[in-house]
Amino acid sequence: MAEDRFQAPDYYNVDELLTDEHKLIRDTVRAWVKKEVSPIIEDYAQRAEFPKQIIPGLAEVGAFGPYIPEEYGGPGLDQISYGLIMQELERCDSGVRSTASVQSSLVMYPIWKFGSEEQKKKYLPKLASGEMIGCFGLTEPDHGSNPAGMVTNFKDMGDHYLLNGAKMWITNSPIADIAVVWAKNEEGRIHGLIVERGMEGFTTPEIHGKWSLRASVTGELVFDNVKVPKENLLPGKSGLGAPLSCLDSARFGIAWGAIGAAMDCYDSALRYSKERIQFDVPIASFQLTQKKLAEMITEITKAQLLTWRLGVLRNEGKATSAQISMAKRNNVEMALKIAREARQIHGGMGITGEYPIMRHMMNLESVITYEGTHDIHLLITGYDITGIPAFRNDGKQFK
Repeated sequence: MAEDRFQAPDYYNVDELLTDEHKLIRDTVRAWVKKEVSPIIEDYAQRAEFPKQIIPGLAEVGAFGPYIPEEYGGPGLDQISYGLIMQELERCDSGVRSTASVQSSLVMYPIWKFGSEEQKKKYLPKLASGEMIGCFGLTEPDHGSNPAGMVTNFKDMGDHYLLNGAKMWITNSPIADIAVVWAKNEEGRIHGLIVERGMEGFTTPEIHGKWSLRASVTGELVFDNVKVPKENLLPGKSGLGAPLSCLDSARFGIAWGAIGAAMDCYDSALRYSKERIQFDVPIASFQLTQKKLAEMITEITKAQLLTWRLGVLRNEGKATSAQISMAKRNNVEMALKIAREARQIHGGMGITGEYPIMRHMMNLESVITYEGTHDIHLLITGYDITGIPAFRNDGKQFK
């Protein structure tokens, strides 16, 4: 069982931009991760199993819905606190961060923002405490980057809705108690519905054989004439903008989380380069090794400043979707490049489970695709600066 020797880099004294509360929250999560998750995560990743026993701890450190108001069971923290929590979780493993990110931004967030008062009181406290686990159903087998093309649908049957369809690549689905599912009504308008475990015709088969996010549980959502009570429809907002706003929250968390993965790879590479002797000297003394390390810390520092500023904007309600896309895309690419360079510094040892490098690298191959692919986020920035949507040939905008 490897010792967690992680020391966070802070080349530009970014800590001085944080409040004492921010630092306390971050350090609390970091200490919990080092004690409870780091010692077991490699074993669970090797076995392709999610460590369900960490769920109460995730709840205890505020990882489930950090920004949800206290009246609904959440800690009522700000957006930078949320980001720092995601950073510390992904520093350990992207799969652990995914579990908390989905619970927070894709399940609790839409219920909080678009749910009825009854729905908020029924679900949010149990989700915040970890008593209940949720998942988010948007992506379909044939509709990923174009969720507007979804075919999952529901019909009004008088006293209930009848839901049919399927969702794919759903984090938490095999263990979820509820699913926030996005489907089209008979007029083709997208709505969110809360589907509960145990509803007849609702199944959540697990996806096996993953080379990435192996310590996270992933599955499908299958709806075969599922009767959904009418009170389970989210009344606050409809249209594609509703699920996309949830994705904004998740992408914001990912932008922070990716920094954590990059920090872990850098920290491990820096320490290894000082300890590994070749030609009678530490490999840290070689110019090419120093080039790699210097570029790593430069990119991490740039990403830290980018996300801190984004957090300030989000706290002020000023962050745009396009700004969030830029940060998600930049930081995940940055982390993946650092993981690859760190693997080279570790040499052959870099492919073993003794170090976290390959696990981070494989995880990030998923992170660079989910919550909007790398290319789609580039096109979102392009659309924002030109006013021309390159991801559609008909020139129409998403509403």
